[in-house]
Amino acid sequence: MRHTLPDTPDTLGADLRALRKTRGLTLAGLAEKLGRSVGWLSQVERDLSEPSITDLRHLAAALDVSVSMLFRHAAAPAHEAGYIVRADARRPIGSDTAGLVEELLSPDLTDDFEMVHSTFQPHSRIKDLVKRPTQEVGYLISGRLQMEIDGTTHEINPGDSFRMRGEPFRWANPHDKPAVAIWVIAPPVY
Repeated sequence: MRHTLPDTPDTLGADLRALRKTRGLTLAGLAEKLGRSVGWLSQVERDLSEPSITDLRHLAAALDVSVSMLFRHAAAPAHEAGYIVRADARRPIGSDTAGLVEELLSPDLTDDFEMVHSTFQPHSRIKDLVKRPTQEVGYLISGRLQMEIDGTTHEINPGDSFRMRGEPFRWANPHDKPAVAIWVIAPPVY
């Protein structure tokens, strides 16, 4: 059995609860979307019941996250659990947007923010504007990225940072090299 500190919940249930609350859903509302009972969902969120693979697929769809986001990875050593995320233990997150690979850098989704490692493949872009009720700050580590924020396009270079506070945005990497960025998003959305 895995031992963690009581104030560092890094369980599937804690992540599900955080995602549900971020989306403004009640237990009853999510249970209804899933066609399950409130009691069942409550037990899953408290880690008293383990959902099946089919349940995970339904939960992922209802919460608009990838199924892989809900799978647990190798347990961290007890002294690191809830504090350290090793490079080889990051959880893939985000949408299935072609050309974007995102990994969760935060130990879980129970904080007021999440930290994400994003790799934008060469010649990739999203067509549709993204607008979400978040505050986001990004820092470009390498490559170059075009960020359209609230109708204005900006060329972002290594060492540059950017911020959105609910404004519509979209990204593009029209260049020949990947662009790698670190994002902080509040509240967590993945």
